[in-house]
Amino acid sequence: MNRESLAAEGGAGVFRVSRESSGGGADGDATHGQRRRAPGGIGLWVFMGVVTSLFALFLTAYVMRMESPDWHRIALPWQVWLSTALLAAASVAMGVAARAARAARMADARRALRLGGLGAAAFVGSQLWAWAALQAMHVGVAGNPAGSFFYLLTAMHGLHMIGGLIGFLVVAADRGSGARTQLRIVLCARYWHFLLAVWLVLLATLGWLTPEIVDFICGRG
Repeated sequence: MNRESLAAEGGAGVFRVSRESSGGGADGDATHGQRRRAPGGIGLWVFMGVVTSLFALFLTAYVMRMESPDWHRIALPWQVWLSTALLAAASVAMGVAARAARAARMADARRALRLGGLGAAAFVGSQLWAWAALQAMHVGVAGNPAGSFFYLLTAMHGLHMIGGLIGFLVVAADRGSGARTQLRIVLCARYWHFLLAVWLVLLATLGWLTPEIVDFICGRG
C-alpha cells in the first residue's frame, strides 16, 4: 500500500516522498528522499504572521490609550486564570497528539487531539464566564477604556479560538492514517501553541502593564 511518511523534524510542515508513493521507476528514483514543503504548513505560518500583526496593532492602541486621564485599571476576574490553565492543558494535549501522529500512533494521536479540543472549548466557555463576572462588577463594554479593551482583546482572541475549533472538528472527523491526516494534526497543534502564546501576551498586558511601566520602557520615567 502506497503511503507518504511525515518527516520527524518540525518546521513548516514537510513531507518525505518515498519511492513507493512516487510510483517507482525513473520518476520514483528522481523523487526518492526529496522533500517538499506542504502548502498547508506555509499557509498556516502566513496566517499566524497576519494575526500577530493584527494583535500587535491592538496592543499598540492599548498602550497609547493608557495615557488618557480617563484610564482606570480593572481587576481581572479569577476566571482568566482558569482560562489560562485550560488553554495550557489544551496546548500540551495537542503537542502530545502531534508527536503521536509523527510516530504514526494514530489512536493515541486522536485521543490527545480530542482532549486538546475539549480544553479549547472549555477555554471559550471560561472566557464567557469572565465576561459575566466583569458585568457583575459593573465593568461594561463602554465607560472605562481599560474594560473596553479587555472585551475587545479577549473577543478577538476568542474568535480565533472558535476558528481553530472549526478546524479541529475537520481534523477530528478525518479517520485516515496517512501523511495528510498526520500533517493536519501537527498543524492543528501548532495553531493551538500559537493561540496560547498570544493569550499569554494578552494576559501579561491586561494584568500587569501600567502607565508607569510604559513610561519606564519608553524612557519617559
